[in-house]
Amino acid sequence: MQFQVLKQRHRQERESQHPNLRLRVHRALSWLDRAEQADDLDGRFIFFWIAFNAAYATEIDEQRRLSEQETFKAFLEKLCALDKKKRIDALVWQEFSGSIRVLLDNPYVFQSFWDHQSGKIDETNWKNRFAGGKRAAQQALASGNTPILLGVLFNRLYTLRNQLIHGGATWNGAINRGQLRDCTSLLGKLVPVIIALMMDSPDTLWGDACYPVVR
Repeated sequence: MQFQVLKQRHRQERESQHPNLRLRVHRALSWLDRAEQADDLDGRFIFFWIAFNAAYATEIDEQRRLSEQETFKAFLEKLCALDKKKRIDALVWQEFSGSIRVLLDNPYVFQSFWDHQSGKIDETNWKNRFAGGKRAAQQALASGNTPILLGVLFNRLYTLRNQLIHGGATWNGAINRGQLRDCTSLLGKLVPVIIALMMDSPDTLWGDACYPVVR
């Protein structure tokens, strides 16, 4: 279910899709295509994240604006509810279960660790938050709660995303290769599933896409 297969399907179905869904899928597929062409980990991760962002981002009224993390967590919960064939579950609990456990144990993709390094919080605070996140993940692992586990996991991915997008890491640097490799592999499998699930659910309310096309 990579770009070419999904693009062909979208061509066949787009005229019957709601304009918001059609635009989201079109944009997400364009960035998925670019991610698959990238020959470096940093580039692939960034392009996969933009594809994910194109799929979930929504215009929200300023009075009730959610944080970005809350927005994509709600999006992931919706996808898991729609995933009748349990494709996301198969990725999380089978293919990437080992990589996910490693990421959850890695403080370098946990934002509070960096808040401590910059003096915003003390050591006890960040360690308590880290332990709390791991407990939530372990409870989700024990109960098979995919949305909760994805929420904790994507907090980690979001920290890595911020490091790259905001210039907090060196391109092709040696110190973050392990987590970047795991996160890129996960997004590379998860983003196509997300796009497919959205096309599987054309009657679902996906919300207005950000920056609509103005002609």
